[in-house]
Amino acid sequence: MKLKGYKNIEGIIEVVTGLHIGGSTSIIEIGGKDNPVIRHPITKEPYIPGSSLKGKMRSLLEWQLGFVDARQKVNGENNKAFGDVHKYGGLKCDKEQCPICVIFGTSADEAGLGPTRLIIRDAMLCDEFKKEQKQKDEAWTVLDLTEDKFENTINRITARANPRNFERVVSGVKFRLNMSYRVFGNGTGNEGQNLDERLFNHVIDGLKLIEKDALGGAGSRGCGQVSFKIKVSENNYKDVSSITVNEIPTLFPTETGEV
Repeated sequence: MKLKGYKNIEGIIEVVTGLHIGGSTSIIEIGGKDNPVIRHPITKEPYIPGSSLKGKMRSLLEWQLGFVDARQKVNGENNKAFGDVHKYGGLKCDKEQCPICVIFGTSADEAGLGPTRLIIRDAMLCDEFKKEQKQKDEAWTVLDLTEDKFENTINRITARANPRNFERVVSGVKFRLNMSYRVFGNGTGNEGQNLDERLFNHVIDGLKLIEKDALGGAGSRGCGQVSFKIKVSENNYKDVSSITVNEIPTLFPTETGEV
């Protein structure tokens, strides 16, 4: 295999309804939040982990492509694969042509498909959004990014309430999206490259599916609706051994034009 280049996806994730991607709390506080959102340990700003985006994309694409084995029994026996994450050689898997296995990766023992094609980075709070909020209100702080959402479960007979609360990012907050998609060839032709190019459409489909579904927790109760605004660009990989000294300032420009 030979690395041919990258497709870069950059853009904005805008929170349409409150977004809850859970974090953890190291201490127990009286009156504290039961379920806080995940925050950057230094800036204390909420963010969207790349694992949350990637996991949701994979899950929805598995459903869309019919890769989820929802049969509890097969030929009268318990189905061990019932509801499992799609695996190499599993239901409807075309192995070397499988979009899920190629794009999202497999375990090292299962296949020789090469590296995972899709790289999704943590989506941090958008700097432009923070500047806009500061211009609107000088007193604006990170604390204004979240709200407490209170809910109840109510006993149907006694009407006794069991209140709970969780934290969520408020609507309108914007995060910076950054993803890279590796394009490989087989070194002697374009078969591998053509496959990766074709499968890239599934990445865009995954983002569209998230828009129609929900991201994070409590999606069936109003949380997690997001929208994406993206642009796709390409970077062709150039073999380092073929770069001449005169090309280096062009490839890696500095303020002075010197290295």
